[in-house]
Amino acid sequence: MLGSDLVECLNAGHQVLGLGRAQLDITNPDQCQRAVAEFKPEAVINAAAMTNVDYCESHEEECSRVNAQGTANLATAAATAGSVLVHYSSDYVFDGTKPEPYREEDATNPLSVYGRSKLQGEELTRSHCPNHLIVRTSWVFGRNGKNFIRTIVGAAREGRPLRVVHDQRGSPSYTRDLAEHTRIMLESGSLGTYHLTNSGACSWYELASLAIKCANLNVEVSPVTTTEFPRPAPRPANSVLSNARLASKGFPLMRPWQQAAEEYVRNCLYE
Repeated sequence: MLGSDLVECLNAGHQVLGLGRAQLDITNPDQCQRAVAEFKPEAVINAAAMTNVDYCESHEEECSRVNAQGTANLATAAATAGSVLVHYSSDYVFDGTKPEPYREEDATNPLSVYGRSKLQGEELTRSHCPNHLIVRTSWVFGRNGKNFIRTIVGAAREGRPLRVVHDQRGSPSYTRDLAEHTRIMLESGSLGTYHLTNSGACSWYELASLAIKCANLNVEVSPVTTTEFPRPAPRPANSVLSNARLASKGFPLMRPWQQAAEEYVRNCLYE
């Protein structure tokens, strides 16, 4: 979902080698070393991850192999080649108990197997590749792949009433905007850890309601609590990420999540 938009965005001004899983399995350290050594890139961008949070909860070893060890393999290969490693992390590294948006320096405390694996990926990136850019993002949606908005609009088109959690808050992030901002940050030589999401925050219920409205569908959407809609993996109640560091470094903020979601629904779900 993110990788395809990164390739399209970066191809406009750079030579890009986009490798899918069939061409490069990041859990294979030899493949990572060989691919990076042959291409000799200025930057290695890791958009690969196991992101099915509930699946990860019962498949911890497999999750860790991809999100942690796979990241370490890429970080080692990037460091050997003198490349910058860009690694995408998650709002799920936080426990959601903070009432305000999370800043980069806030203490991490993941609740789930997925969250722990993403935090391990961050730590391994820092220890294996000094020249790195870690981008924490959240609630990602895009043209390619499965995501919450696509699922909700698909269910609404079937005409059945929907029940959506209203007591979990986060910041939706459009992959096209993430790709463009990644390009800007890379070209400026940014390193370190940044939060990067579309501006603003909402609940899953609010995101679902807007998506259905943008799709011109007339379906009842009812708010429910997390306890009414139990899932295998625990979710942080508040995973809103502050983009304050981005602004403090002089970068533009990404557009409001409402604008991004509306563009996505109208341009990508009606093709």
